[in-house]
Amino acid sequence: MEKVVILGTGPAGLTAAIYLARANMKPLVIEGTQPGGQLTLTTEVENFPGFVDGIMGPELMDNMRKQAERFGAEFKRGWVTDVDVSKKPYTLQVSGIGEIQTESLILSTGASARLLNIPGERENIGRGVSTCATCDGFFYRGKKVVIVGGGDSAMEEANFLTKFASEVKIVHRRDELRASKIMQDRAKENNKISWGLNNIPLEVLSDGMKVTGLKVLDNETGKEEIIETDGIFVAIGHTPNTAFLKGQIDTDDTGYINVIPGTTETNIPGVFACGDVQDRKYRQAITAAGTGCMAALDAERYLESNATHDWSKSL
Repeated sequence: MEKVVILGTGPAGLTAAIYLARANMKPLVIEGTQPGGQLTLTTEVENFPGFVDGIMGPELMDNMRKQAERFGAEFKRGWVTDVDVSKKPYTLQVSGIGEIQTESLILSTGASARLLNIPGERENIGRGVSTCATCDGFFYRGKKVVIVGGGDSAMEEANFLTKFASEVKIVHRRDELRASKIMQDRAKENNKISWGLNNIPLEVLSDGMKVTGLKVLDNETGKEEIIETDGIFVAIGHTPNTAFLKGQIDTDDTGYINVIPGTTETNIPGVFACGDVQDRKYRQAITAAGTGCMAALDAERYLESNATHDWSKSL
């Protein structure tokens, strides 16, 4: 029997682990198939406070993990295949580990950026392909970049990138955008933004070190073209990693976990959510870490006020 189990090892989960371990709660952290979360796919992180010269994403995550371990957090590698939060204690089925029972649960499984799934894309993540303009835009000062997408997030990121890039080209497979009119108007009024509508992305091109272009199919002419670019930002949305919950936790229509405003509490007492799995808007490492702290404090207070087990005999 565990006091608290944390699912996920991104900035949110690791921050929760640090706080709970320091509170002598001995959290058990379950690492999924991508320990460290999306930051392990990022090269240099320059917007996380405390690192004047920046820090590599994998190094930041490794440091946070070691910090949690230093205070007594336990880490196990496995994939959660089933969760039962219908009764206490809560039960998890974890591949490679088996059944785990816990008094409380912190969900920090994050969200996965949707990718185009074209040749050259995954191989060049961190080398010119990005899914976060606010994370990586600074690296493209004075350079040409491409945004792939036609929704509000694509328009927002395109406008943001014009603060750094010399030219931003929006590529969308249709001739009409899905973005709201106000977001479209803002993009169309920006003289740094050009348009590549009716273009289907086919392949990310690189020289082996960095991105050099995007091959597209022109829907109108049927011809393949190459857009020369220094960077490609994929902005076609995110998918929260909540499918494994099988509807037991209240979510919105897109799968993001709903929490009680001002807290990390879900609709199930003793189950908390933090990081990108409940963040529809910001999706930054520092905001994820902040909600991880909140979840740890919420879980600690919950355990203290709902003590139902003699932990001294099981720990």
